[in-house]
Amino acid sequence: MRINRAVTGRVLLAVVVCALAVALGGVASSSGAQKPAAKPAKQPAYAAKLSTSIPAAMKENAVPGTVVLIKSPDQGNWSVTFGTAEIGKQVPMKMTDLFRIGSNTKTMTSTVILQLVEEGKLKLNDPIGKFVPGVPNGKKITIRELAEMRSGLYSYSFDPGFNATLDKQPKKAWQPSELLKIAFSHKPNFAPNAQYEYSNTNIVLLGVVIEKLTGETASEAFQERIFGPLKMKHSSLPEPSEWKIPGPHAQGYQFGTNVQTIESYAVPKAEQAAALDGTLKPIDYTDSNPSWAWTAGGAISTPSELATYAKALGTGKGLLSPKMQKVRLNSLRPIVPGNKSGVEYGIGLAQFAPGIVGHDGQVPGFSSFMAYDINTGDTIILSANLAASPVTGENAAVELAKVIIGTLYGSADLPGGNPAGPPPSS
Repeated sequence: MRINRAVTGRVLLAVVVCALAVALGGVASSSGAQKPAAKPAKQPAYAAKLSTSIPAAMKENAVPGTVVLIKSPDQGNWSVTFGTAEIGKQVPMKMTDLFRIGSNTKTMTSTVILQLVEEGKLKLNDPIGKFVPGVPNGKKITIRELAEMRSGLYSYSFDPGFNATLDKQPKKAWQPSELLKIAFSHKPNFAPNAQYEYSNTNIVLLGVVIEKLTGETASEAFQERIFGPLKMKHSSLPEPSEWKIPGPHAQGYQFGTNVQTIESYAVPKAEQAAALDGTLKPIDYTDSNPSWAWTAGGAISTPSELATYAKALGTGKGLLSPKMQKVRLNSLRPIVPGNKSGVEYGIGLAQFAPGIVGHDGQVPGFSSFMAYDINTGDTIILSANLAASPVTGENAAVELAKVIIGTLYGSADLPGGNPAGPPPSS
């Protein structure tokens, strides 16, 4: 089942499954591939192949433009842009462009929660009902279960009426209380901790907890606790009324309206050829207000600053104590019960393969992917100005990440060992 908006649990699973297929089978090139906007003077060995295979994958998924940043102590660093920042024009993408990073925001929200746990302001096993009244099963659902996507709460982003409002009022400033009211109008999908299911409602609730315990807005808390300490000068969680992306940025696109994409971001098969040859144009969502995603997917950053954050997320340095970082890594459990080789999810953190942690993000107009290899120190960052592939319906940046993972690691056996010992499961 696909969780609409910001990111999907199914997408996280697709990263590993498809990346392994790419690694085994290689990536087809295209004679009509776009050329990189700029090339570093010194390029690592893998750059030659990716300079062809990434544009080919962009063409296969109708991605207008993307920014790629790879940091690898062993294989070398590479930063490059491809394509255009605006459909119909030759506007180069820039490494300094700001992007809406979608559900990568969830990792930040959970990080602040863990900081508050360290400060003794709450416990992971506290029930959410202790902080927010009116939550279905609120006396049973714990803070941990919200962060681990195991609450059973309905995700408001599936609600048809909500999606219709997004289409009619794209600049509407949503308040968390409105989002939760929509979510709570639906019965929970299952009992707490019965299974994994991705839900934006979980992380909006954690955002409310952050504001209650800090006395600050979530935006202020992110700045004080994450962006400031990590010197992420261009990153922010916009206030609900701030719907424009500041500074340099690409135009952001999505095929289909919010209502049309509730079940799938893929366009009908009869229209896919038109989407790929440019006859069918995507919708420009650049100035849509992301307040509906809030602490579940509303943050903004640059590729370089997201790389800084991804490393801090994977190591805990600058964000959490070693003890709390171990708690986080030990929380990872398979999203598919019993599948020890699949994607794992823990306290606001995904593990794509042993030792490779991060997240992906998607909002109308933009998609992103971040990963950090705890064992090798490799960092992979992608930002694209298309939400999802019109062919597969999956996160556009993830489709490109598959190509990079296959090239860097070269086989189905991705590097790294379990960073925290045998996890309970994720």
